[in-house]
Amino acid sequence: MIERHRSLGPHSGLEPSRPPVRAEVDPVRRRMFASFSFVVLAAGVGVSLLTAGGLESRYTPELLFIGPLLAVGFLLAEQLTIDVDVKRVGWTISFTEIPLLLGLLTAPFEVVLAANLLAGLGAQVGRRAATHVVYNGGVLCLEIAVPFAVANLVNQALIGVAPDWFGPVVGTLTSPLISCGFALAALTVLGGAMKVAAGARLAGRTLAVGLLNTSVGLIGYEVAIGTPWGWLLVGLVAVAVIGLYRAYSDLLREQRDLEALSDVSLSVARSGQGAQTSPDPVGEQAVPVGEWEPVAERIREQLNATRVVLRLRLDPRGEVTTLVAGETMPEAAVQAAPDALRDDPLLQLPGSHVRSFRTLEAPEEVRRALRQRGAYEALVVPLRGASQLLGAVEVHDRVSRWRGFGRADVRLLHTLASHLATAMDNRRLLARLRHDAYHDPLTGLLNRTGFREISGNELRAGRAAVVLRVDLDLLTTVSEALGYTWGDRMVVAAGQRMREALGDAPLARLEANSFAVLLLDHTEEQAHQVALRLCDVIAMSYPLDRIVVEAAGVAGYASSAPADGEAETDVDTLLQHADVAVRAARNGEDGVRCYAPAMGQVFLRRFQLVTQFRQALDTGQVEVHYQPKVALPERQVVGAEALVRWSHPEYGRLDPDEFVPLVEATGLVDALTAFVMECALVKIRQWLDRGLRMSVAVNLSVRNLADETFPERVAEALERHDIPPELLTLELTESSVMADKERSLPVLRRLHAMGVVLAVDDFGTGYSSLAYLRQLPVDEVKIDKSFVLGMGTDLSDLAVVRTIVELGHSLDLAVVAEGVEDDAARDQLVGMGCDVAQGYLISRPLSEERFEAWLQARTKRDRGSREETVLTLLH
Repeated sequence: MIERHRSLGPHSGLEPSRPPVRAEVDPVRRRMFASFSFVVLAAGVGVSLLTAGGLESRYTPELLFIGPLLAVGFLLAEQLTIDVDVKRVGWTISFTEIPLLLGLLTAPFEVVLAANLLAGLGAQVGRRAATHVVYNGGVLCLEIAVPFAVANLVNQALIGVAPDWFGPVVGTLTSPLISCGFALAALTVLGGAMKVAAGARLAGRTLAVGLLNTSVGLIGYEVAIGTPWGWLLVGLVAVAVIGLYRAYSDLLREQRDLEALSDVSLSVARSGQGAQTSPDPVGEQAVPVGEWEPVAERIREQLNATRVVLRLRLDPRGEVTTLVAGETMPEAAVQAAPDALRDDPLLQLPGSHVRSFRTLEAPEEVRRALRQRGAYEALVVPLRGASQLLGAVEVHDRVSRWRGFGRADVRLLHTLASHLATAMDNRRLLARLRHDAYHDPLTGLLNRTGFREISGNELRAGRAAVVLRVDLDLLTTVSEALGYTWGDRMVVAAGQRMREALGDAPLARLEANSFAVLLLDHTEEQAHQVALRLCDVIAMSYPLDRIVVEAAGVAGYASSAPADGEAETDVDTLLQHADVAVRAARNGEDGVRCYAPAMGQVFLRRFQLVTQFRQALDTGQVEVHYQPKVALPERQVVGAEALVRWSHPEYGRLDPDEFVPLVEATGLVDALTAFVMECALVKIRQWLDRGLRMSVAVNLSVRNLADETFPERVAEALERHDIPPELLTLELTESSVMADKERSLPVLRRLHAMGVVLAVDDFGTGYSSLAYLRQLPVDEVKIDKSFVLGMGTDLSDLAVVRTIVELGHSLDLAVVAEGVEDDAARDQLVGMGCDVAQGYLISRPLSEERFEAWLQARTKRDRGSREETVLTLLH
């Protein structure tokens, strides 16, 4: 590989050091360069012969001393070079003009040519860059022959006018121009020609450096021959100049190394920016190998190596990828097995420092590995991340210095490897964070965000899609009975089953036991079949250690191209529609339903009721109606039950059975209870002010009984309205108490201790046992209206009612019968000894104004035994 122009013309003062030329150039251009090299050699030999024939040679005994000194001078000039690299533009500064000028002033042409050939070709062989010896030999001849010819012509033309050294100075300045010119020509032949302006600037810089070196050489020569002990002075100055050049070279190298570190870090960062940002449907992505080529190339350029090999773990599975920059490497050495970083003798690298290997010094197994790679020398360093080995970097055969890699190269490679490992670790961390942002940590499937991203991209691309939602049923029961760990195991197993059944289709876990699938280019019929298959798959029994858990699956799906032809491109809307279809599927036969607009109307209405309820309370849409309660057999009105009603501006009068369960499910029941209780207490206060002592019953929810602060709020309300607590009745259902007895019973005991009347509503439909009633601090029971309505025709209902009355009285509880709609039922209740009746026979629930009117029209005022006013129902 032609790495630098320096290897094409070793005696130029300032030359481009990194042309874009590689061994893998076009074979036609290789043949062209071979022909060009022979032409250059022929020209060099021809010009040398003509120059030797045209010059007079004077051989003196001093030449036995001067000749070797010149050879040493040319060799030192060849080795004491400065590589200048600024922003990817490189040059090589050498001192070749100094020994050349001394040779022109002190020695014949043949001696100087021999010294130059010996030093130049020897240095090329020492650098293992002898592949272009034909070209370099021709240039070496021209770099000596042309300056001698020019110097001779100038001295003859300006004899007696110019000093003797003028001709050699002019001749010396032609040498770097010749080397630069032939190097540019070689680049053109190889297909890497520079622009004319760039070539002109390079020639100007070459001439400037050549003039500087020539001036230094001439001054040193004049001082040496004209001053006593001048050679000593020149030697001291030479040492100082060489030290200055070397210091400047070190500064330039440090700058170049810093730029290389920056370039490598930026290259890794840019390759990270080019990675796909959308989530992978299956897992993490492998980084494209091509993105690391600039990194490998920059390391090769910085260390001036013939080849750099990166062995990296870019695949999430940990497989090793090998990338070669520079000269080609045998295929057997490129193909790295998955365990190459562990088994290759060159890559068994403990720690993180750089190892240097040379063929002549290494053990046999290392020499074998180097020969397999086609390398003589190698620097190898591992890339270690925070928790694992990320790869390794191999640098083969430096060509810019004959002695091989030095300490500065080792330090630079170590720093580069540290930066590269840190950048790779950060990139892997970033990729992991991106993966976690789009994937569910429990199952490894996509999460809602990842599913929305992938589905949104497909829909925006115009793909027809069906969003399928699948729910694993009975999960809550399993979690409560066995613990959430078992429930999580069922979710993971269900996800794996669906993953296997679906293949590459995007599958996500939305939340808890709900999954979503994106089916591309599927009709609704095909989606229905997929949904049935998935439901069957996840409904299969789950063996959990020693037990087997049964489950069921329900599914709903929505298409982006509905029947009305209006394509839907919003994935959130499709997910909502699929969720609506899942809810409808729970009532279906096969557990799978396709979304229909009519389904959405039902759930939209429920959603509107929930969101508008708080406003309805504030705007007076919700009001309290009262249904009177009459004591038996005296038929005295003892109070009323407060029942909530909602007059919706759009849906009209709503049945409590429609909106109360929604209110309870969404946590708004506290506001509803507070509203009803406030209205009831205001009403009681109004009656008390009129001399009427009647109670009002308010229904409680299971959420009220779970609120430890509820008794304090009741006490505060009673005190605020100055109402005796026995005039407030709080009704609760059996199921609401038994849902959480540990929290409900303390609340009930505190309410009972305050004097508030507690009643069990709908008694007979739940637990309904003597043991159950004995543990509750209640004052009355209300017989469910279903038994009261049926006792006239069903003997079993009649027996239930009689039993409840007897049971209540045995526990010193008042008994209230609701649902009394005819005289026969009332008479039967009187005969059983029931205490209070409530139902349509007495009155329907009435608004506050109509209830007051009912009291005026249907009751008469009497004086009670305690001289209080009582209202007796008229016949």
